[in-house]
Amino acid sequence: MSYLKFDKNLLINLDQSLTKEMLRTNQAGAYHCTTLVGCNTRKQHGLLVIPVEGMDYKPHVMLSSLDETVIQHGAPFNLGIHRYQGGVYSPAGHKYIREFDCEDVPRMTYRVGGVILTKDKIFISQENRILIRYTLVEAHSPTTLRFRPFLAFREVNSLCVANDAINRHIEPVSNGVATCLYQGFPTLYMQFNHKATWVDEPNWYNGIEYVKDLERGVPYCEDLWVPGYFEVPIKKGESLIFSAGISEVNPRNLTKMYEAEVASRTPRSSFFNCLKNAAKQFYVRRGDGMYILSGFPWGVVLARNTFMALPGLTLAIDHKTDYEAIMATALRELMHFVDSGEPSKDIKGIEYPDIPLWALWAIQQYAKVEGQDAARKLYMAPVAKLVDYILSGRHSNLFVDEATGLLSTDGHDKAVSWMNSMLGGAPVVRRTGRLVEFNALWYNALMFAAALAEGDADLAGRRTAWLAEAEKMKEPFVSTFLNESGYLYDFVDGTYADPSVRPNMAIAIGLDYSPLDRRQRKSVLDVVTRELLTPKGLRTLSPKSYGYRPNYLGNPDEREFAMHNGPVRPWLTGFYADAYLRVFGLSGAGYIDRLLIGFEDEMTNGCIGSLSQLYDGNPPYTGRGAVSHATNVAEVLRAYRQLKRLGTHY
Repeated sequence: MSYLKFDKNLLINLDQSLTKEMLRTNQAGAYHCTTLVGCNTRKQHGLLVIPVEGMDYKPHVMLSSLDETVIQHGAPFNLGIHRYQGGVYSPAGHKYIREFDCEDVPRMTYRVGGVILTKDKIFISQENRILIRYTLVEAHSPTTLRFRPFLAFREVNSLCVANDAINRHIEPVSNGVATCLYQGFPTLYMQFNHKATWVDEPNWYNGIEYVKDLERGVPYCEDLWVPGYFEVPIKKGESLIFSAGISEVNPRNLTKMYEAEVASRTPRSSFFNCLKNAAKQFYVRRGDGMYILSGFPWGVVLARNTFMALPGLTLAIDHKTDYEAIMATALRELMHFVDSGEPSKDIKGIEYPDIPLWALWAIQQYAKVEGQDAARKLYMAPVAKLVDYILSGRHSNLFVDEATGLLSTDGHDKAVSWMNSMLGGAPVVRRTGRLVEFNALWYNALMFAAALAEGDADLAGRRTAWLAEAEKMKEPFVSTFLNESGYLYDFVDGTYADPSVRPNMAIAIGLDYSPLDRRQRKSVLDVVTRELLTPKGLRTLSPKSYGYRPNYLGNPDEREFAMHNGPVRPWLTGFYADAYLRVFGLSGAGYIDRLLIGFEDEMTNGCIGSLSQLYDGNPPYTGRGAVSHATNVAEVLRAYRQLKRLGTHY
């Protein structure tokens, strides 16, 4: 039985099926995302969504959807489905669905009277092209398939409105047509591996609604351009392949192209394989660089997310070379900032004060997996440079206290940590001064750098200085952050110590090197377990703390306020697992094993086979935000792989 399989009863019930989404990418920034039944519920959904180089690599919806119609004896049966104004779904193609299977490639099975038709979708790696294979499994009379393309040609966060500025020209190409609605966009080529008849029937389809956007309190209604339709006869047992891309293809190559791409796929036959496939979807190659997208469907390349997610998305699935390629790109941009003070054009947020700290942590994970010698050879120079960069106070918003060795930062007017929601131009969670995870990461970085430099005569003096700096901050860290209640203050600004119970202290106790002893770690771990732990990760704020908002719902301002005040973040599970295993050793492996099982349920919820950006802080812990998020997939994978190395995994 397939690991990801959904039957007719679920699929024809739109209350259930429209909450489940699927995602496919080409590892070059393009994606296909929609609901299981093919009804787009977000403006970011689309059959072919690609980054446009001349438009700052922002993703653009080229082909929104493709409506299929089965024609027998002159009678049409439309398999498509759209939501129009007033909540009307038309056509009601979902009623013909019999099964959806997503183990190898997404496969939909339709039944229309005596006709059984399957539809398989796959992206071509590193190419802006999606292929759809239709197979007529059963038919008792001559059958024709009609295909009606819905075109958008817009940026994913905007909406299309009927207009007279579009270019209506349709260019015939081999077994298909090509069109480009607006200047500056690439041309869209739609072709088949069989001869197809094109019929001009230009029309705007007005008032298409996206229900997820309606729920989110953002613009949700648009018009899509349909220039006409294709018709192709098909025989029982025959397969037809449709291609949509931004370059013309030889139709004779489509079958071979499809088969080669399917053969390269890892089946989504288990929890681990689902996350492994999800991990690779975040890779993106641009020019001479390799990057990590923060999430889908509206992700960009972010510095913090890159370093936080890199070990889990690569090393945890045995993709060492991908780690090295992505790290090389990221370090190139980070070192340019260190040397010049200029922000990166390609990796956003590289100027934030904690970025060097997360980069050092990511390199440490490489050393743990590949060994100190391998890490020393590749990364000793950047590690030493980053540590000395912080020590010298060269970052404009990261300061080392000469007396205590503790780090401080100014977050009064701008969010400086991963808790980065902003409202009215000000941080929602105003974390400033001495932040607990900044200082924990700094102590860990100093100790890691010293360990990496051990035996290097050229670094002996600097190594001694790093160790002395770590020793200097050890007692001040404990006296500054550890309170009488046994947990860590989230930040300390002057005489103010923030008492909110937040998960940043889980990062502090999960690191390899900590100023806290085992007893102190356990005390903090107990509070985290009692107040923050859920089956989907750690809450961003304890229910007992002031301002707790568990649900990521409402208009944009309401969601922004709630984002870091209660909803759950799965990626924090990685640090929680690290902390638990450090406190309890192998005896804690079974507990972490059971904790990870809670994420397996999510493989058939939300975006199937992946993890959402965040989850409500209270049961039933509904997924919200981006449908697939890099740091969440990464850290759950890293925790899973850690158990596997210990010989314990489900």
